[in-house]
Amino acid sequence: MKQILIFVLFSAMLCWVMFSPIYKHVAIARQAALQQEVDYLLEVGASGTYGYIDARMQRESRARLEKFGLQSQLLQYELFSTSGSDPSNAGQPLSRGTGIALTISYPYENLFTIDRLIGITSIHPNERMRAFGMKMSEYMK
Repeated sequence: MKQILIFVLFSAMLCWVMFSPIYKHVAIARQAALQQEVDYLLEVGASGTYGYIDARMQRESRARLEKFGLQSQLLQYELFSTSGSDPSNAGQPLSRGTGIALTISYPYENLFTIDRLIGITSIHPNERMRAFGMKMSEYMK
């Protein structure tokens, strides 16, 4: 009986040691993709050409992240400006010096479920990884 228990515990440890780094790598890669997308959207949206990040830019962003393997319907975009104006309104771009802040979040899903095999408290599947950035608008009226 002891041998069976040792085998089961050893198997669980072996699975965790083999697969845990892969899941952590996936989480790190997703986080990096989100941060890269935030930086890109802010660079384009806060440029002198636009001064906003509208729904079309967000749809294109979702499509880019979907190609990376994320589910676009699970992505959440949060925009705000330092002036309180709507940073997604293409009709009224934010003028130079106004900050545009963007947060994109995505759920961890079940990436860390394997940690429960050895008793580590894993991240809840509904928790979200977030990428944040802020850039000053360069749009001149």
